[in-house]
Parts: sequence; structure tokens; C-alpha cells
Amino acid sequence: MPKYPFEATLVELQSDTDAYIDSVFSCLESAFLVLPKGPGFVDYGTFETGYEALKKATAGFTRVTSERVLPTVLAKPVTFVVLRTMLGFTPPELAYVTSGSNDVRVDQGFARAWDRRARLSPLEALAAKGTTMARLSAMVDTACRLLKEGAPTVGAGLIHRLDKADTKGGLPGVRTASQIGVPYAMLLYERFLGRPFAAHRDSVSELVGDVVETAVEDELSRNRISSRKTKRAESIPGFDQVPDFLVPSEHNPSVVIEAKLTEDDGTARDKVTRIQHLRKIAEDRGSRKHPAFQVLVLLCYVLIFEAERL
Repeated sequence: MPKYPFEATLVELQSDTDAYIDSVFSCLESAFLVLPKGPGFVDYGTFETGYEALKKATAGFTRVTSERVLPTVLAKPVTFVVLRTMLGFTPPELAYVTSGSNDVRVDQGFARAWDRRARLSPLEALAAKGTTMARLSAMVDTACRLLKEGAPTVGAGLIHRLDKADTKGGLPGVRTASQIGVPYAMLLYERFLGRPFAAHRDSVSELVGDVVETAVEDELSRNRISSRKTKRAESIPGFDQVPDFLVPSEHNPSVVIEAKLTEDDGTARDKVTRIQHLRKIAEDRGSRKHPAFQVLVLLCYVLIFEAERL
């Protein structure tokens, strides 16, 4: 019997489906060791330039104020990335904390957009005025205040996000870390808590998945098939989980396409659940014998083949 599903006939697949599913899951391989950089990748040299600019502007982290930091953020935008990294916050988290402690409301979309601008043009001066300046100023002011305050005392069984080696005691800890360096074991521990490359992996997750979606889009275009490619987090009436493609459109779909790339069995099972839900939507909109639309699945997986099969 063939080992992999793509080697088997339809009859063979139907006769022992579970065996073929197990063969796929047993051979999945993660590509976490190599990641695409993407346009917003910040290399260490650029990051260090922003760090040194922030250190100089604050006189070695002795005068961490919005009046000193904000001009530096505008002159070298990567400084904003350094600032939030010191806090250990993502852009949406900094926006949330800012809105909760400041008169200026900063939505998460703005924080993401500004952080992306900073990463795309890390060392090129950016202009800001009006509402943009007010929101940016509020985030910088909040970040400076949090760095000064350090981690407050919290209840038993809890840990504060600022309870880190450099920020726990406020600016004195930041200055100490910048002057004598952080012990390696402590640095490794903080990396362990934060998952190394977590923020970057999240930011390029779409680039990894786009490999399959781009191939589908090219094939639809080549065959002149009308289709609508959906966007990330897009809302479409009738779909609480939006598929990747609707053919010919969302107004009268006859086929929906879910194109996914998976590297491990857990991710694959999550995708299967999503696909089953799309099938249920189709049946609810039509009937079990005649669904309102067909669900076409392209679930690509990375396999480990035996050496002799390479």
C-alpha cells in the first residue's frame, strides 16, 4: 500500500483513510529555524543605533522624559521600537496602557501602524502633527512614566510585566543594565519568558502563509476565474470565519477556497476544524444534499522524506 495520500488512488484512500492521515501527521516538519525577514525586519545594527540615540538623548537614562525622548523618536523612529522593547510591550499593549492612563485615546491600529512606519524607515526622520502627534506623544509619555515607576507590588501568585531585571526597580535598574550589562543567565531567562523571535514570527506569519495563497491566486487568474481574495481580519456578512477566496464573489459564492500551509499536527488539526466549520456554514445556507457553495481545501504540509526518497 502506498505510504502517502498523494501516492494513493481514491479507492485506496477511502479504504484506510486514518492510516493516510497518520502518515501525514508523522512526517510534518516545522521550519521555525529559518524565517523570512519581511520588509519590516530590524537588524541588530539598526536596533543598536536607536538604542544609543535613546541613551544619549536621556543622558544615560538619567533624564527619561517625553520632552527628551519624543524628538529622538521622530528623528530616528527605531527609537520607538527600542522604547517599547524595554517595557516588553507589543504596540497594541502600549496603546492599551496609554489609553487607560492618559486623556488621549490611542487605538491599537494606530500603534501598529506607527510601529510599522518606524520599522520600515528606522533611521529616516518622520513627521507627525495634529492627532498623530498627540497620540505618539501620549505613548512616549506613558512609556517614560512606566520606566520611571518600575514594577509595583502585586498579589501573591501574580507577576507584573515590568518585573524584569532592568525595569523592576525603575530607572536605576535600567541605568545599571546599560552600564555593566546583564548577566547571561538572566538574559537567557528573560528570552525564555518572552519566546525568542516571538514578535517577529507573528509579524511574518502572513508571509509564510502567502506561499500557498499566491499560488492559488495565480492559478485563478491564469484560468480567468472571477474570484475575491479576502483580507486579514476582514468581516463578510454570513461568514464568522472568512475563507481565503470566494468564487466568484462574496455576494453569490459558488465555491470558497481555504488555502493553508501547516508544519505540525496541532496546526493541521486546527485547520481541519476551521474547514469543517466552513462546510457547516455551506450546509446551513443550503441543504445537506445541496450546500449553498462548495468548500475547496488546499492544505499544504511540509514532509520529512526518507533519505532514499530525496
